Amino acid sequence: MEKIKKDKTKKHHDRPDLVGEHSLGDLGQIILLLIFLAVWITDSFFFKYSTYIADYIPIYVKILISAAILFCSGFLARAGLKIIFGEIREKPMVIRKGVFGIVRHPIYLGSILLYLGLIVLTLSIISAIIWIFIVIFYYYISKYEEKILLKEFGSEYEQYMNDVPMLIPRFF
Repeated sequence: MEKIKKDKTKKHHDRPDLVGEHSLGDLGQIILLLIFLAVWITDSFFFKYSTYIADYIPIYVKILISAAILFCSGFLARAGLKIIFGEIREKPMVIRKGVFGIVRHPIYLGSILLYLGLIVLTLSIISAIIWIFIVIFYYYISKYEEKILLKEFGSEYEQYMNDVPMLIPRFF
């Protein structure tokens, strides 16, 4: 098992029931959000360099698909945050209930879907390229956090990893 450097792990000292996360996770998410929004807004509404595909798809189709994606995004993020931060447990534990029974990282999946929902609205190719980097970032911090969880919970978390997919739900 790979070593986890203490300097990369952010602990929630006021919440001993939470194991920790990557110390740059929050900052990385904010920076990527700002970059994405700047590119998406600039490309989609001002310069329109890469939104030519949007002209071929009716606006109501884009709105319907985008709304469905954004609804899923909000549901996953809200439900995941409510379970993690809305409930105080006596000690750290592997959480399998609710959306954590669908994917291991529902909050991150919700964030990924938020970006995708915005992309679908305008079909900005440049924004889609940025989105790929965002997905890679979320995958990286998910893998890092899983190393922390494996170290903390061992075979119990390993079994959870076998039972529940990381970011893409199983539909069978």
